[in-house]
Amino acid sequence: MPRTAKRPAKATAPTAEAPWTGAEPGRFERPSVTVDVVLLSAAEGALRTLVVRRAEPPARGAWALPGGFLLPGEPLEAAAARVLQAKAGLAGVFLEQLYTFGAPRRDPRARVLTVAYYALCDFGRFSAAAGRAATAAATAARIEVPWAGETGGPVELRDPAGAPLPVAFDHADIVGMAVKRLRGKLDYAPIGFQLLPPAFTLLELQRVHETILGRPLNKDSFRRRMLASGELEATGERQEDVEHRPAERYRFVRRSAT
Repeated sequence: MPRTAKRPAKATAPTAEAPWTGAEPGRFERPSVTVDVVLLSAAEGALRTLVVRRAEPPARGAWALPGGFLLPGEPLEAAAARVLQAKAGLAGVFLEQLYTFGAPRRDPRARVLTVAYYALCDFGRFSAAAGRAATAAATAARIEVPWAGETGGPVELRDPAGAPLPVAFDHADIVGMAVKRLRGKLDYAPIGFQLLPPAFTLLELQRVHETILGRPLNKDSFRRRMLASGELEATGERQEDVEHRPAERYRFVRRSAT
């Protein structure tokens, strides 16, 4: 009788007693890695994010964050910048790594880890990006945050008409994590300025902070704190074409190191 071919031994994970030396690169199953970007802006009292309708399964017809698979030899931040440029036509905006999402069944096709980033820009640039991406079935979704403070958790997304959007995979959790990060950093990092144009009024700055936090702020104390922060510089210009008294415009300046 012909001999039965021997099955290769099943690979086991490296341990302290039997570490992997790197001599057998194909020995262990490798998950795929993607990069997803939460592009955030603020308008009319709500945070907005760009989502794209999926044309293929899984989750066909649902809405997903701009994303893509990591290319061989590609740095993570370069991948995030590539995705943002390709799917939103944006470059040169604030971009920071957010979190790695790796639940075993987050993608039904295979084991896929995603390294999420969040990007921030003023609403003018955001609207232009959403307009450019509209041909790719993209929309500027309004973020509804069902939790207070930094509680965290998934959020709801709504289309411009207010209808709820079905969200693909765990992307509602990823957007929620971006909102939580933004709220957490607002008090110790000048992150709110990233959602404003280069010149802005104190009222516009306050509205951005209120939108991020999801609650109103005292006008007088907010203005005192901002003016004393050393991060504002008067431009010497005032608003134009307004019915009320034109407000002074400011720009963000980084505090010098002490």
